[in-house]
Amino acid sequence: MWEYTEKVKEHYKNPKNAGIIENPDAIGEVGSISCGDALKLFLKINKNGIITEAKFQTFGCGSAVASASALTEMIIGKHTTEAEKITNQCIAEELGGLPEQKMHCSVMGQEALEAAIASYKGESREKKIKGRIVCGCFGVTEDKIRDVIKENPLSSPEEITNYTKAGGGCGKCREDLQKILNEEIFRKNNGKKDKPLTKTQLILKVNKVLENNIAPELRKDGGDIELVDIEDNKIYVNLRGSCKNCPSSNMTLKNFVENLLKEHISDDAEVMEA
Repeated sequence: MWEYTEKVKEHYKNPKNAGIIENPDAIGEVGSISCGDALKLFLKINKNGIITEAKFQTFGCGSAVASASALTEMIIGKHTTEAEKITNQCIAEELGGLPEQKMHCSVMGQEALEAAIASYKGESREKKIKGRIVCGCFGVTEDKIRDVIKENPLSSPEEITNYTKAGGGCGKCREDLQKILNEEIFRKNNGKKDKPLTKTQLILKVNKVLENNIAPELRKDGGDIELVDIEDNKIYVNLRGSCKNCPSSNMTLKNFVENLLKEHISDDAEVMEA
């Protein structure tokens, strides 16, 4: 179960500026109902370029409603040149944070704003985001994936899925997502390979994978897992609950836990029972 901040709950229960604007100066529409999320943003902009009114219509989850509501509050009173600097991280921060699995809602808000301002300027946002379709399930382009990686500290294909939905369907594009991610990380480091993680950084990263990807599955059957120590490529853990004395515990460690840690941490990760 995801945890939501009080701000997210408030914007969801009492959304600000929901509705439409008659004769708007700009409209930004992104997403699609078939993909599960859609947002339409309406703007009134005066002759000085100030956004005087903003309203929205959305089809999606509570996070989508909250993100759109917060966005409209953020941009009213701002000049379009100032508003277009708002990123999805700005929207998430305004809400006090969003669960990682819901960050795509803040990205959708940013995209709707970009589309609205582009239409106000007489430009076509679609021309800017044309590119190879990487995720056929959700129609996500390579350009969009690269832009999201550049603007957010992403480090795994799963995080790309959280922010863009790419890879959240059949999963055939996951190898492509990893390749794009590697290229963008390489560029961020100015062509230098990633620096080795410190032990503290590695512990934090492993714990994140355990908590977000592994423990939830084990808890479904009354089990759990905890990190004990890390030495070089060896990750020492303890299985807990019903998993502790299960005859298949070694299979769980090797076929499930180790494989996921190899995917998210390192190909040479080796999981050991502490």
